Amino acid sequence: MPPRNPYPRSHDFGDGCIDLSHGSGGRATTRLVEALFVSAFDNPLLDQRNDQAQFPVAPGRMVMTTDAYVISPLFFPGGDIGSLAVHGTINDVAMAGARPLYLSAAFILEEGLPLADLNRIVQSMAQASRNAGVPVVTGDTKVVERGKCDGVFITTAGIGRIPDGVTISGEQARPGDAVLLSGTLGDHGITIMSARAGISFATSLQSDSAALHTLVAGMVAAVPAIHCLRDPTRGGLAATLNELAQQSEVGIVLEQDHIPIHPEVSGACELLGLDPLNIANEGKLIAICAETDAERLLAAMHAHPLGRKAAIIGRVIADPHRFVQMKTSFGGKRMVDWLNGDPLPRIC
Repeated sequence: MPPRNPYPRSHDFGDGCIDLSHGSGGRATTRLVEALFVSAFDNPLLDQRNDQAQFPVAPGRMVMTTDAYVISPLFFPGGDIGSLAVHGTINDVAMAGARPLYLSAAFILEEGLPLADLNRIVQSMAQASRNAGVPVVTGDTKVVERGKCDGVFITTAGIGRIPDGVTISGEQARPGDAVLLSGTLGDHGITIMSARAGISFATSLQSDSAALHTLVAGMVAAVPAIHCLRDPTRGGLAATLNELAQQSEVGIVLEQDHIPIHPEVSGACELLGLDPLNIANEGKLIAICAETDAERLLAAMHAHPLGRKAAIIGRVIADPHRFVQMKTSFGGKRMVDWLNGDPLPRIC
């Protein structure tokens, strides 16, 4: 049994702000950690109260990933920095075809951050973790002086296990393969842009932030021999496909008319002079598989709520230049190049 904690897990987070004492390692730190973080993320491994989490490891290959989240604004339609941190790290694990098992979380807090905002972020993160069935089992908290951080930065790590017989990697695309996309492009990036700049739309566009591991599990069950999986986050579809083309030493040809995009995203991109293929996503994935498996994989994606708008959007070709191209609606072709610069920093 762990020693009895002298600091109760109840606290009023309606008033007050983070101050430097919350990062001192003393009484204020322990009260914050117990009343907020441990209470929100409560699970048996976290309750071990160690500087690490101890857990059994099943036989097989393990995967591990780490990520940092510095998004501005902290809250946006469809999510916040807390739920985004959970979803993004789970998705990085899932892109290996792995089952996510555990998360860690480290918080860098700025002096002056309202405790109510921090509580809202942590509760959202805890809910996202519970909904995904992937617990946060260890973490850390630091406080920096006012002006040294934009409210809160979060760093997460994730661990998962790859099922036997599954080998998914970015260098496995082959000429003739089909390229599939799980849904509409650019929802997250345009939502963040609108929230940051005060741009409004006729309908309620929101971030697509979501944990994709259950979608991936269904896809792997239907087609264990998926060649590549990748989530097109920063840099969007264009950067992700260029990465895969470079890794696999192939070319890719997209069909513009097959790529699902919300009219609001298309309109915003046209207004602002942006390409939807460069806009970030946080709840979509790209899959590459053998042409003979494509329809079966597409059916598995359509059967999941996060894949109902999935489409086959292109093919892999032999190309020593490793170019990504797109057949346009007008019958021509254009290059789909890497993003040049950053039209929207602090997107995740």
